[in-house]
Amino acid sequence: MKILVLNSGSSSLKYQVIDMDTETVLAKGNYERIGQDTSFLTHTANGEKNKFEHAVPSHKEAISFVIEKLLSKEYGVISDIKEIEAVGHRLVHGGEKFSGSVVITDEVVEAIKECSDLAPLHNPAGILGIEACKSVLPHAKMVGVFDTAFHQTIPAHRYCYPIPYKYYEKYGVRKYGFHGTSHKYVSHRVAEIMNKPVEDLKIVTCHLGQGASISAVQGGKCVETSMGLTPLAGIPMGSRSGDLDPSIVTFLMKKENLSVDEIDTILNKESGVYGISGISVDFRDIEDAEKAGNERAKLALDNYNYLVASYIARCVVAMNGVDVIVFTAGIGENGKDTRSAVCKQLEFLGVKIDDEANNVRGEEKEISTSDSKVKVYVVPTNEELMIAKETLALVK
Repeated sequence: MKILVLNSGSSSLKYQVIDMDTETVLAKGNYERIGQDTSFLTHTANGEKNKFEHAVPSHKEAISFVIEKLLSKEYGVISDIKEIEAVGHRLVHGGEKFSGSVVITDEVVEAIKECSDLAPLHNPAGILGIEACKSVLPHAKMVGVFDTAFHQTIPAHRYCYPIPYKYYEKYGVRKYGFHGTSHKYVSHRVAEIMNKPVEDLKIVTCHLGQGASISAVQGGKCVETSMGLTPLAGIPMGSRSGDLDPSIVTFLMKKENLSVDEIDTILNKESGVYGISGISVDFRDIEDAEKAGNERAKLALDNYNYLVASYIARCVVAMNGVDVIVFTAGIGENGKDTRSAVCKQLEFLGVKIDDEANNVRGEEKEISTSDSKVKVYVVPTNEELMIAKETLALVK
């Protein structure tokens, strides 16, 4: 079966076509600036990457153009549109309505809309992708895979915030967590690599990218995670603050006469390692500046590594132990210095890193020493394959 995996943004459309018989990516791409005169498609198939400047007014026309390329002799990977039997949609927020992936129905779409207050940028975009596929691929079964679903096994005493309970009852204010598809994939994959049942393992998964979160996965189920009601919470990120004393928000709003939107922009787009360093959201730029003697760059990285290690320790508390720590996503997969600095602060757990093994980028590898009490791995994430697997399981 061939499955189309879609990740719809407000003005973008990322996709992969995966042959599930071999779990091979046949084609992938990204449509950017949808709705603008400058919209364009970057499409990779048959080992070649091509760019098409083709303005489209909406996601419907974008998907139609993608399908046209998938069917073409020069850039295509299918000969008939019906070869795409199912579509797996990455959806960000399912609230408490969805504890797993679901076949998309009209009722499901309405429920996603009801969760839009919790993800005002992401859920409406996901619905645009669903509606476009209904029109362009009416024969295909569609499945929604939620970033939040994997975290629905977190116990109530960990997802409940210590604020008046009525706000949970009225508005659903609680910890939800994100990157669930990635955390699920790498936790199950590391169990396969170790040749052990995931049910027997206590795993801390560290999804460290521009957006970053850490989860405790015990027996294959999430029992704690760093992100909260929104993807702003938890550890600091490229430009997001992570956890703060909440009074900082009101203090700055009063001192600087800031609006709600202005403080939201500061916390989401001007904070994190960029906020401290003043250099970049890209860790490579900050690391280069640190090596050149920039003190704020060093401060940003030291702060980040300390807080990552601290949240790993929190996840260990949640599981009352840990067997393996996994690093994934852009920084987790490629940042040897970050991995080393974080793990050095976890030596009290018996974590020992093999510096030679840790000199690795973007490939599956154990990076702990043979006598380390806790195994440490790098496992590249594959959220698209996880979405395709969830889709296949439901449509079958």
